[in-house]
Amino acid sequence: MKPQITIETFIEAPIEKIWKYWTEPEHITKWCQASLDWHAPKATNDLRVGGTFTTRMEAKDLPAGKAGGSAGFDFGGTYDVVDEYKKIAYTIGDGRKVSIDFIPDGAGYKIIETFDAENENPIEMQRAGWQAILDNFKSYVEKK
Repeated sequence: MKPQITIETFIEAPIEKIWKYWTEPEHITKWCQASLDWHAPKATNDLRVGGTFTTRMEAKDLPAGKAGGSAGFDFGGTYDVVDEYKKIAYTIGDGRKVSIDFIPDGAGYKIIETFDAENENPIEMQRAGWQAILDNFKSYVEKK
């Protein structure tokens, strides 16, 4: 059994806005990166059990107008659970499981994301990367 990693944040916004920004490709491309030298130029999302999603993540190290960076990958999977405004769970292409819970908490929502660790990178590096993406999501939702 793979170790699991849990990250979380609190977002002060209505759940309808949080859900929309989490699930719609036009918004996913605005927040889905772990650092400012990366971006997500493309995302697709078929938000239903059995539906698939893909987000392209790339380094921003080429001049404007050039496709692709020195490093990049497609992150994607298949939905196992879609419970509107409450929970999303999916299986990544490599078989690892991810779940995201949207929990009412006072004036906003706590987002708790739990995922199976992979074997290539240290646990703390994985936690930091996923937390950075979640922090970007929080900033994007609360600024808009």
